[in-house]
Amino acid sequence: MEGEEKKNKYSIIIPTYNERLNIALIVYLVFKYLPDVDFEIIIVDDGSPDGTQDIVKQLQQVYGEDRILLRARPKKLGLGTAYIHGLKHASGNFVVIMDADLSHHPKYLPSFIKKQMETGASIVTGTRYVKGGGVHGWNLMRKLTSRGANVLAHTLLWPGVSDLTGSFRLYQKSVLEDVISSCVSKGYVFQMEMIVRASRKGYLIKEVPITFVDRVYGSSKLGGSEIVEYLKGLVYF
Repeated sequence: MEGEEKKNKYSIIIPTYNERLNIALIVYLVFKYLPDVDFEIIIVDDGSPDGTQDIVKQLQQVYGEDRILLRARPKKLGLGTAYIHGLKHASGNFVVIMDADLSHHPKYLPSFIKKQMETGASIVTGTRYVKGGGVHGWNLMRKLTSRGANVLAHTLLWPGVSDLTGSFRLYQKSVLEDVISSCVSKGYVFQMEMIVRASRKGYLIKEVPITFVDRVYGSSKLGGSEIVEYLKGLVYF
């Protein structure tokens, strides 16, 4: 299994807009949790006015431009097109899509990779709605709304996965290219359309439980030990 993992390369696409306070930490955590994995991080920034791109350029100096790819766009053009843009620059045979705001913790990446290698899945998706998964930082109304949206979508679509609107996923690159080319929606429903189309095309989809943490600015919702380790890393570099 280790040999197989070393042959694979993972392109991690992270769309950003005004994520100056989060991007350095998420990049650090990806490197922390994938020490023996061949990967690149493709940051698709939609013209953030807060200096996100300046931070990414500093990260390139630390980690190398071959590991951190900045593929900027001039303005906000939508989440779906951000994935398409990032996919054009992906050199891996697997692609991970995740949010930049630390609601998707990189600590789950090894579980995604392991699940794919064990099952041969075309897609591994994080889910809040199975044992071991959950949501942190949402009020009751938001939890009920999200759960209700998933129940309604399941009733109408029967997609075969428990979390339709989640956006933390690992794809075989060829599968993502196939699915994304047939999607027509944008924004919030784009993730749902992708997983429904993938299911209808017959691709094998597996799930990994995750805890979704509501938007994090800087370090406010991460463990103290990781913040200390991050600061030590900055000093080291």
